[in-house]
Amino acid sequence: MSLQDRIESLKAKHAALDSAIIQEAQRPLPNNVAIADMKRQKLRIKEELTRCSSTTH
Repeated sequence: MSLQDRIESLKAKHAALDSAIIQEAQRPLPNNVAIADMKRQKLRIKEELTRCSSTTH
């Protein structure tokens, strides 16, 4: 997998987590633990995207 493919994959995962967080938050009784976990995953992905992007420049 090329670096560009990895970046695209991470962006897709980031967007999917964003969507899942929004969906969970809109439920009548949202699972705050699940939301917090998804936010942590999203942050890890964003950090990895930053590292990958900095190596391409």
